Amino acid sequence: MKKKTRLMRPQRKVGMMPGSLIIDPSWPEPTIHVMAYGPDALEEKTVESVRELEAFVGKWPVTWINVNGLGSEETLRQLGAMFDLHPLALEDVVSLRQRSKVDDYDSTLYTAMRMLSFHEGRLSGEQVSFFLGKKFVLTFQEIEGDCLDPVRERIRARAGRIRSAGPDYLLYALIDSIVDAYFPVLEAYDVRLENLEEDVLGRPDNTTRSQLFEIKHDLTRLRRTLWPVREMAGALAHSESKLITQPTLVYLRDCQDHAVQLLELAESYRETGSSLMDFYLSSISNRMNEIMKVLTIIGSIFIPLTFIAGVYGMNFDNMPELHTKNGYFVAMTVMILLGLGMFAWFIHKGWLAPPRKPRQE
Repeated sequence: MKKKTRLMRPQRKVGMMPGSLIIDPSWPEPTIHVMAYGPDALEEKTVESVRELEAFVGKWPVTWINVNGLGSEETLRQLGAMFDLHPLALEDVVSLRQRSKVDDYDSTLYTAMRMLSFHEGRLSGEQVSFFLGKKFVLTFQEIEGDCLDPVRERIRARAGRIRSAGPDYLLYALIDSIVDAYFPVLEAYDVRLENLEEDVLGRPDNTTRSQLFEIKHDLTRLRRTLWPVREMAGALAHSESKLITQPTLVYLRDCQDHAVQLLELAESYRETGSSLMDFYLSSISNRMNEIMKVLTIIGSIFIPLTFIAGVYGMNFDNMPELHTKNGYFVAMTVMILLGLGMFAWFIHKGWLAPPRKPRQE
């Protein structure tokens, strides 16, 4: 799957008429790819205009029209008119960052969800919109590049039941492919958490902290994405739409199970990230405590030595010790013995070394 470049979402003005399409000039122009197939035949083509779709729609058992790019309001309006798309659903197509959802408009079933990818250590995603009709599936993507190539290969190779099934099964296959693509993303974060666990147990630094914050932020974002995906999959699995047949509902329920499993994994990894962050802070605090303990012990050793040196450095005339022949050597000996004695006492107490292990009988 290609690296995704997040499109900028244009600002919507307050009080605009429902069904208004807000197109950013920087968005890429749409390219339309068609796969029309039945049990015995397949026709695949990239068309130059919407009018060319008339040769496919309604004349094949299943027609999949995939639109890459949302940069032309005219093209979107033409597609909306050809497939009788509700204006509110068409507005949702260009209103990026939609929550995953399902809307039943009688003649079409609209579904929106996010397609995620993990590239060079960064999480990215784009909105994918699906329209299910009587003999067609219409999909809209922000830019070119997706995780749907396995579905295309199954159609070309006539693998499984996809060529003999209807458009509702194609919708399931596309959604299931996107849901399955979430697993490698979560596995990538699992590997990163395992590597960071070793760093945290070793010698954590500011880089470790930054990576932990980044992973925790991404996992929170994943959780916000997967929660509505689970609701969307559940809505499809229990849909009463006439466009979804009973055999396909069984497959959609399996897709719902995958979404629930993904959400549980995301919650688990998020808790692991939080635990690692707590352990990191605890490790930094313990290291600081160890440093302060060593400095305190060093200061405790030198306090009496400084006192002795200070007393005999006052140079009063009536201090008898100042005129002692070996006074200097006696003072130094006392100071050295006192320092070594305190150092040995601290070691005995286990303040500078691990405490002694009890003898095993």
